Amino acid sequence: MTEASGKTPAQVLAEGMINVRDIIAPSAMEVDFSTIKIGNTYYRTLFVSGYPRFVGANWLSPVINFDHSLDISMFYYPVKSKLILDDLRRKITELEATIMSTKEKGRVMDPVVIAALEDANALQEQLVKGVEKYFKFSFYITIPAESEEELETVTSRLESTLGSLLLISKTASLQMEDAFGSTIPCGMDKLLITRNMDTTSLATTFPFTSSDLTMDEGIMYGVNKHNGSLIIFDRFSMENANTVVFAKSGSGKSYFVKLEALRLMVFGAEVMIIDPEEEYRTLCDAVGGNYIDFSANSPAKINPFDLSGVAVEGENELGQKLLALMTLLKLMMGGMTPTEEAVMDRALIETYRIKGITTDPDTQMTREPPVMEDLYKVLLGGDEPESRDMANRIERFIKGSMAGIFDSQSNIDLNSKMTVFSTKNLEDTLRPIAFYIILDFVWTRIRKELRKRVLIVEEAWYLMQNADSAKFIYGIAKRARKYYLGLTTISQDVDDFLKSEYGGAIVSNSSIQILLKQHPSAIDKVADTFYLSEGEKRLLLAAGIGEGLFFAGSNHVAIKVIASDAEHKLITTNPEEILRLKEEGLIKPRATTNKPIYRQVENLDPNKYSTYDRAGQVKPEFTPQMNKPATPEPTSTGGTGETTIAPANPTPPVQPTKSEIPQNTDNGEKQPSAEEILKSVQDTVGPITPNPNITTSSGSTPTPSPNQNRPFNPLNPMENNGGNRNDGGDLV
Repeated sequence: MTEASGKTPAQVLAEGMINVRDIIAPSAMEVDFSTIKIGNTYYRTLFVSGYPRFVGANWLSPVINFDHSLDISMFYYPVKSKLILDDLRRKITELEATIMSTKEKGRVMDPVVIAALEDANALQEQLVKGVEKYFKFSFYITIPAESEEELETVTSRLESTLGSLLLISKTASLQMEDAFGSTIPCGMDKLLITRNMDTTSLATTFPFTSSDLTMDEGIMYGVNKHNGSLIIFDRFSMENANTVVFAKSGSGKSYFVKLEALRLMVFGAEVMIIDPEEEYRTLCDAVGGNYIDFSANSPAKINPFDLSGVAVEGENELGQKLLALMTLLKLMMGGMTPTEEAVMDRALIETYRIKGITTDPDTQMTREPPVMEDLYKVLLGGDEPESRDMANRIERFIKGSMAGIFDSQSNIDLNSKMTVFSTKNLEDTLRPIAFYIILDFVWTRIRKELRKRVLIVEEAWYLMQNADSAKFIYGIAKRARKYYLGLTTISQDVDDFLKSEYGGAIVSNSSIQILLKQHPSAIDKVADTFYLSEGEKRLLLAAGIGEGLFFAGSNHVAIKVIASDAEHKLITTNPEEILRLKEEGLIKPRATTNKPIYRQVENLDPNKYSTYDRAGQVKPEFTPQMNKPATPEPTSTGGTGETTIAPANPTPPVQPTKSEIPQNTDNGEKQPSAEEILKSVQDTVGPITPNPNITTSSGSTPTPSPNQNRPFNPLNPMENNGGNRNDGGDLV
C-alpha cells in the first residue's frame, strides 16, 4: 500500500486506466433550468405525478407508440404487505372519522372521501387474502430533440397525450441532470418520485404490448398498424407453409395474394394459381408466366388419370390415384351409391390393367396412362346394370356437350415461374370439377421434383361444397410440407368454407391466417373460429382495403398491405385504374389465338365409334395396319404465356372449278371467284370442305367431297354436316 493515499498499487493502477464509462461518456454537458444539452442534442425529462383512478390493459399504448423518439424508464419497488396494512388501517380510520364528523354537522358528504374509503377497504381485503401485493412505481420520460424549438413542440404534444390519459406530468426542473441519469440504461432511479400501486394496476403498465412480426428472412407483407414496424415473414419457416385468406368482396384479398406471389417469385418460389375470374392474367403476362385457359375449346388438356412417374417408398400411388378418381367421378356424376362405388372401383382397376399399369411401380413409370374414354368403354362393356348406367352418366364428358375437356392426354408443362389455370370460360356447374382436376394434376406433378412452390386456390368455397373434394384439399394441406409446397386457400364466403367439416381442419393446418375486412353477418363466425376480441372484431368491420389481421403461429398483428407503384400497376383489380392503365398503354390488350382446326376423316366405321379420338380420327391402337398419324406438337403463341397445340394437317378440300360457279350476276356486276371466296374464308377459319349436296345457282353440282360417302360418326356428330363452320370457327 502507498503511504500517502492508503491505496493498493492495483487500485492506483485502475484509477489511471480508461474504462468503458470514459469511452461512452460525452465530453461535456450543458445543464440548464429545464433542459440539458449534450453535443448538438437537447433533452428534457418529465415525471408522472398523478394517475387515473381506473386503468385497463395496454392503457399506456399512446405513449409507448408516440411518433417521436422517447427514452422511457419505469421503476418497480415491492413493499411488504404488513407495512401497507398498518398504513391502510390508519387511513381507513381517518376517512371514517371524517365521514362521521360531516354527518354530525349535517353537511353534504364529499364524494371523493366516500370513494377513497371504498378503495381503501377493497385494497385492505385483497391484501389480507393475498390476492394483491403492493408496489411503488416511478415513471419518467426523456425527450430528445435537435433544437430548442423542436423540443418545445414535442414537449407540448407529449403533455397533451399524457393529459388525454388522465396522467399529470411535470418537468423535472432544477433536477435535469438526475432526471436524465434516471432514463439512461444504468438502472438508477435518482429522482425517487413514486406512486403506490397494487399488482393488478401495475401489470397494466407493462410497456411491451405491441407484437412485431419482423424476421431476418422472408418477404414484406405490409406494415404493423399499431407501431409502423415492417411485417417481414417467411412462411416456409413455419411448421407448414399453408395460408388461408378470408375477406369480403372488394376488401383487397386478391391484391394481397398477388403481391405475395410476386414477391415470393423474387426469392425463387414457383407459383401456381387457380383463377376463376381471370384476375391474374396481367401479372402472369408481365412475369412471362404460362396462362392456361381451361375450357372446352382450349388446346391445353389435363388427363385426370395421370400418374407422377416417381416411385416413393411407403406410398401406393395407384391406390391414391384410384381414390382421387373416385372423388372426381362422384363430382361428375352427382354422387354414387355403395354398389356403384364397388363397381366403379373394379372398373378403374381394369382400366389401368388394360394399359398395363398395376401396383408394380415399374409399370406406373413407363406406361401411358388411360383416359376417360377408356373407363367409359370398360363401364359400357360391364355386366352389371350399374356399370352401364354409370357409362351413360359420364357419356357427355366423352362424346357429348362436354367432350374433349377431360378426355385427353395431358400436354401442360409446369416448368414456369408462374402458371395460371383460368376457369372463367367454364360453366358454373363444371368449375368444381375443373378445380378438382387441376388440383389433382398439380399435386401429381409436383412430386416429380422437389422445389419451393406455392399453390393458390381462389374461391376455395367451390371445393368445400362437396365433402369428398373438401377432404382432398385437406389432404393436400396436411401433406404439402413434405413436397416443399405452400397451399393458399382464399374465400370470400366464410360461412360456406367453415361449415364444412374439413374447413376448420384446413384452417388448423395453416400456419398463417389473413383476415381482411369482414361483413357484419360473418364477423361472429370469424370471431368464434379465430378467438377474436371485441376490439379485433371492430377493427375488421371498420378496416379499409388491404387492412386486417395477420396471424402467424401464436402471434398476430394488425396489417396494412403496401405495394410499390410498379407492383400496384400489375396487381390492381380496381376497374377504373385498369382502364386508365390501358389508355396509357401500361397494360397491353390480351392477345388472341385461332381456334384449332378440326381434321376431316373419311370411311369411318360407324359400329366402333369408341375407337375415334376427339377430332374423329381413328385411333392407331385399334387399327394396327394403319400408319400412325403425326402427333400434334405443342407450340407457343408468344407473349401471352398460353400453350396451343398445332393441329394435324387436314385433308385438302376439293375445290369447285371456276366454270361451276357463275362469275356474273343478272345485273352484270362482277362477283368474286370461288377460289377467292374459299381462300378468304380459309384465311379466317381454316380449311373447309364444301358440302356436296349444295348446288350452284346455275344448277350444276360441285365435285363430290371425299367425305361425302363417309358413314355417320356418333363420336363427333358435328362432322356429319359436311364440315361446315359457323362464324366462330366451330363445326356446325
